[in-house]
Amino acid sequence: MPESWAGSMTIKVVSKPDRYLILVQQFKALTPSLPLYITFTLPNFPPNTTTMPKHVVFDVVGTCVSYSAFFTSIQKVLGPRLLAHNINPKLFGFAWMESSEREFTYLSISSRYKPYKQVFSTMFYRMLWMSGIDNPRAFATDAERDEMVKSYSDLELREGVKEAFAALREAGFTVWCLTTGDVERVHGYFTRGGVDFPIENFRSCDGLGVAKPALAAYKPLYESFGEEEKWFAAAHYWDVSAAKIVG
Repeated sequence: MPESWAGSMTIKVVSKPDRYLILVQQFKALTPSLPLYITFTLPNFPPNTTTMPKHVVFDVVGTCVSYSAFFTSIQKVLGPRLLAHNINPKLFGFAWMESSEREFTYLSISSRYKPYKQVFSTMFYRMLWMSGIDNPRAFATDAERDEMVKSYSDLELREGVKEAFAALREAGFTVWCLTTGDVERVHGYFTRGGVDFPIENFRSCDGLGVAKPALAAYKPLYESFGEEEKWFAAAHYWDVSAAKIVG
């Protein structure tokens, strides 16, 4: 910047009053050694109306919550028997879970929506057979399957979730959750984890008869924010990608 630019100027702020702080920083960065005097003329902004509401929406299972309790249950119930057939218990659990997600999603896409828990239970014996167990129903019982399925309700929050929510709220964000799971089960993860999460900020697309990443699963909450600032957070790329398409 030429030295002849040094001097004084008056800037009238006509947008949000916090923007002038950014402007000052930009001038300081451009003219570190030049004297520059800036006078700001601020309009009379109405109190508490200059900050647009901010929202951040979190996916829950796999993002805020880990699958460790589910894998631990498989190890406890079937671990030795699976290992006797050279089947890694954690890998079996992952295959069971992922295959169930696929069937669940495809059913939703084809307008034949079924709750995830129902699909998850049904897939158990198929996954045993695909893993090399010739007689799945002689290998495990319905009661054992149900015990492992029930462990899905015992998933635990990831480390740092409570602190992350607190930091976002301190920064002025309203925190929401959007899940495909049933509200009672998924909201219970936060209750047991000691995180105060208002039930009114909890949304499930389960009652809509659609599943993420169907765009219709994201639209109701997205549209409720109008022109306000909004973000979506998830550990799954497909989840974030779909939310981005919506807006």
